[in-house]
Amino acid sequence: MKQRFYLNLAAAGALCLFASACAKKQVAVAPHTAAPVAAPAPDPAPAPAPVREFQREPQPVAAAPAPRYPDAATRARIDELLGHIQDAYFDYDRHTLRDDAVKTLAADSKELATILKQYPDYKLRVEGYCDERGSSEYNVALGEARAQAARTYLVTAGVNGDQLSTVSYGNEKQICNEHEESCWSKNRRVHIVAMK
Repeated sequence: MKQRFYLNLAAAGALCLFASACAKKQVAVAPHTAAPVAAPAPDPAPAPAPVREFQREPQPVAAAPAPRYPDAATRARIDELLGHIQDAYFDYDRHTLRDDAVKTLAADSKELATILKQYPDYKLRVEGYCDERGSSEYNVALGEARAQAARTYLVTAGVNGDQLSTVSYGNEKQICNEHEESCWSKNRRVHIVAMK
């Protein structure tokens, strides 16, 4: 019995030993890893520029260009003014404007200048005339000087010089054909006409 006791004791010891040997066996455990460190977030990309829709800007409606030539009613008014601006007369062998000639030209030249500014394509012609005395060449030059004197006055009154031309008829186109001073004085003149 002693023997059996030892045997049981030995068996119990072996069992303990066996059990402790098994208990010391380590179980493979996944190694503990630290929590993953988050990579820094990349800088946010700049927001793309908004897509601009190309639309045609509304074009302003162009105003109708101002007429450069007067209508029939305005031309009639210009003709009326030119009728009021009677011929300007000159002394014998002179081209300077007399006081009565200045008064004649001044009568309606301001209104004429105002109208003509609106119509840059409308032109006037200042015609110079002489009496029958003197050579044709001399009278053409004198008639031109008279026309230029009247043109200069009209420009100072406000008429655009680009709308005024001059011509000399010298001793041609006489309005009076008697050979005396009363007739000659009517032929020494300037006359303003609208150009067609």
